[in-house]
Amino acid sequence: MLIDTHCHLSAEYYDDIDKVIKDDKKAGVGKIIVSSCDVLEYDEVIEYSKKYDFIYLSLGIHPEYASTTTKKDLEKLEELLIKTPKIVALGEIGLDYYYTKANKEEQKQLFKKQLEIAFKLSLPVVIHSRDATLDTIEILKEFPEVKGVIHCFSGSLETANIYIKMGYKLGIGGVVTFKNSKLSEVVRDIPIESLVLETDSPFLTPDPYRGKQNSSKYLPYILKKICEVKCINYEEAEKIIIDNTKSIFNM
Repeated sequence: MLIDTHCHLSAEYYDDIDKVIKDDKKAGVGKIIVSSCDVLEYDEVIEYSKKYDFIYLSLGIHPEYASTTTKKDLEKLEELLIKTPKIVALGEIGLDYYYTKANKEEQKQLFKKQLEIAFKLSLPVVIHSRDATLDTIEILKEFPEVKGVIHCFSGSLETANIYIKMGYKLGIGGVVTFKNSKLSEVVRDIPIESLVLETDSPFLTPDPYRGKQNSSKYLPYILKKICEVKCINYEEAEKIIIDNTKSIFNM
């Protein structure tokens, strides 16, 4: 049984959610954590978690909304995290300086406020960090009790080891299969006990389907690549990574 720890299931991306779910189950995916990082999407994903017994939720506010997020939005998020069944994490949250650094301070403040909520509610977090590694690490150090997953990790071995030492797992997705990516070399040199699987679908589809719309059904290709670079049996790797996932998320 594979667990997709991070995907974006939404009618914005998929024409037929029921078919997507059916295909995912057929591919051997046993559980899916749907990440919603926009307050306008919360109601939709909550309905999916009610309809499908193997769908769980991670709710947060993405750094791209740092300049528009209000106190009311944060209050709504906290309320939903408390009262919504099948919530397993707060996220994705973090920092993203790829498109703009003009609102860095607003991003940092939003990040810290959500880490405070995670600490208060004893929830793991799902961290988004793009072109912001140093600031991400420094802020996470302010909240040593909070743990979780570094979503869509694609950094260096040095950065991987810093996160691992801090108690975080690394979310490995389709990028590990890309021919021009060095992520496979990093994965080779870090403990498999520090990894969880994710697709970030509908984005980052793994080879050999790169360029097509992604979904949780492609999770086996990510695990196969991890097994290849770490020279480990598929079934053994599957069991270890499931245990890793369950050590973070209460499902």
